[in-house]
Amino acid sequence: MGAGLERIFRLKDNGTSVPVEVTAGLTTFLTMSYIIVVNPQILAAAGIDHGAAFVATCLAAALGSLAMGLIANYPIALAPGMGINAYFAFTVVGAMGLPWQTALGAVFLSGCLFLAVSLLHLREWLVNSIPLSLKLGIGAGIGLFLGLLGLHGMGVVAANPTTMVTLGPLGAPATLLACLGFVAMAGLAARRVPGAILIGIALATLAGVPLGLVTFTGVMAAPPSLWPTLLQLDIAGALRFGVLSVVLAFFLVDLLDNMGTLIATLHRAGLMRPDGSVPRLRQVLLADSGGAIVSSLLGTSPTVSYIESASGIAAGGRTGLAAVVAAGLFLLCLLFAPLALAVPAFATAPALLYVACSMLGALKDLDWDDATESLPAAVTALSIVFTFSIATGIGLGFITYVGVKAIAGRWRETGGAVWLIAAASAVMLAVE
Repeated sequence: MGAGLERIFRLKDNGTSVPVEVTAGLTTFLTMSYIIVVNPQILAAAGIDHGAAFVATCLAAALGSLAMGLIANYPIALAPGMGINAYFAFTVVGAMGLPWQTALGAVFLSGCLFLAVSLLHLREWLVNSIPLSLKLGIGAGIGLFLGLLGLHGMGVVAANPTTMVTLGPLGAPATLLACLGFVAMAGLAARRVPGAILIGIALATLAGVPLGLVTFTGVMAAPPSLWPTLLQLDIAGALRFGVLSVVLAFFLVDLLDNMGTLIATLHRAGLMRPDGSVPRLRQVLLADSGGAIVSSLLGTSPTVSYIESASGIAAGGRTGLAAVVAAGLFLLCLLFAPLALAVPAFATAPALLYVACSMLGALKDLDWDDATESLPAAVTALSIVFTFSIATGIGLGFITYVGVKAIAGRWRETGGAVWLIAAASAVMLAVE
């Protein structure tokens, strides 16, 4: 077995060993395993069967991570992305009123588009053409979007017909436990405890048991059926003109999320070339785009490369064996469905707020002295949360960017991809 692993993953060439990679894979899994609890609850809000969403989440994470490990040989795990899953459930299905089957069709089409630009070597052109300020604005906007959902789920924020939002019932037991769960997550993360988010969810859940807020039906059982979501996507419905903005939003978020994670994690692992290029980039692109397509077939929002993989890299992970270990652990989770499905919404909502807070750090890298860069980024971030739509926020951000640059006489600084996306966004918004 040792010789086989050496041949597949080239452990010695990467200065690592089987025990180190196994430890790294376990560390990565612990830091991102909260998704198997959070994602099914978010998808359930879109009308997707909770049990099927749990199975789809575990399988999508396992298959995506396995592909990254075996095809690209990188210690990066994949799973349904935070932010894009909320967009799927609360905007596309909730606010826009599309059936979840049509939303899955849009995920499939965005994955195919992702694969096409990867195979045709257009991905680098797109990523390099989109200005850093808009990338940062999109990341921060998704963070604000998640933050609003998290605060509402915790009970801290409630709707109000006069002020739109107001303070929720802080004295409610579920709200208090949710707040304590968030504080636990933040405190444990500050101490660099692996699995801080998962531990915070577990603590809030256990604290709710004596209060009658949680009901356990067991620990282990056969996995729920996947049939309610398997191959239920509606591709024909997603091809309608009005849904193309959703496809574009899924595509852009998936593209930027994966590329940002790839650059950040591989740079930290010392696996990038001196000129900043990424070895085996084609294989990475195939794993990323293939994961999004498989997600739609299983019945979940798109998978993305997880920045939490940096925790496994910090533990010494340097090869795809770490990702394969994480994939195996996601498969093992299928046996613990009763335990995962018993976790209440108030216990997972703090995870949304925690992830949101970490994503807002992108704003610090904006050039606030250049209004042509900072203002479009701010419009992007604010529009995402206040229109309750990632697609709309991205579109308004690109339109603002080209408009401000043109009026400022600096239109030559705007790449062709930005003009293309801005024009497409203007058409999409005009017909909605």
